[in-house]
Amino acid sequence: MGRVIAVISGKGGVGKTTTAINLGAALNRLEKEVVVVDLNLNTPNIGIHLGAPIVPVTLNHVLKGKADIEEAIYEHSSGTKIVPSSLSIKEITKFNTKRIPSVIKELKALADFVILDSAAGFSEEAMATIEAGDEIIIVTNPEMPSVTDALKAVKVAREMGKEVKGIIITRHRGESYEMPLSSIKSMLESSIIGIIPEDKSIKEALNKRDAVVHTHPKSKSAKKYNEIAIKIIGTTSKEKKKSIFSKLLSFMDED
Repeated sequence: MGRVIAVISGKGGVGKTTTAINLGAALNRLEKEVVVVDLNLNTPNIGIHLGAPIVPVTLNHVLKGKADIEEAIYEHSSGTKIVPSSLSIKEITKFNTKRIPSVIKELKALADFVILDSAAGFSEEAMATIEAGDEIIIVTNPEMPSVTDALKAVKVAREMGKEVKGIIITRHRGESYEMPLSSIKSMLESSIIGIIPEDKSIKEALNKRDAVVHTHPKSKSAKKYNEIAIKIIGTTSKEKKKSIFSKLLSFMDED
C-alpha cells in the first residue's frame, strides 16, 4: 500500500499546488510510482499546471459515482500521473466530499505515493483531504499572516489525529522583514523539511506546463524539491542513500 501525503495550507497563494506537483515529480524521478490528485475541487489547477486542463473524466465524475478512479488517472510525459478535477462551473457544487477518503484509499493500492493538493483553508473539501491523508505537509510563506494560518492548519491536523510530516516554507528571500526560520519552527511546533527560495524558474515552468524539477533541474528551487523528496522517502540504508543521491546529482547535471 502506498503513502498518502496531503499538502495543505491555511491560506491560498502560498505555493501549495506548485509544491504538490514538484514533490510528486521529484519522487517519480527517484523511481517511485506517484499519483498527484487535485482535491481543490472549486478552483482546480493541477491540470492547468501540467497541460491537461480539459479531460473526458475527472475526479468530479468519480465522486459522483459516474466513473472509477482508474478512469480519471492521466500520465504526464514525465511519467508522473495526475487525477485532475473539473474546470466546469457546472461541477462546482456537484460533488460528494464524503467519498474522498474512500476514493483515495483505492489509489493507495496503485502507487507508492499519492500526493493530495488540498483546497486552501478549512472548507469541507479541505477537511476531507486532511482526513484522507496518512501524513500532512503544510506549506507557508515566511510572513506572519501566512504562518498564523499555518498554525491553524497544524492544530486542525493534529486534532484529527494526523501526523504532521513537516513544514515547507516557500518564496523565501532571506530578507530581514521575513519571519526568522527559528521563530516559524517554534510557533508551529513542527520541523521545517524544506525551504524553497523565490525563483523565477517556477513561473517559467508554469508557462511550460511542467514541474520546475523537469524544466530547470539545476535551479535552486528544483534542487530543494529534490532534497525534500529524498527526506520523504526516508531511506536508512547507506547504500540506498548513495544510490538516490547519485540519481539526484545526475538530474541536476542535465541540460
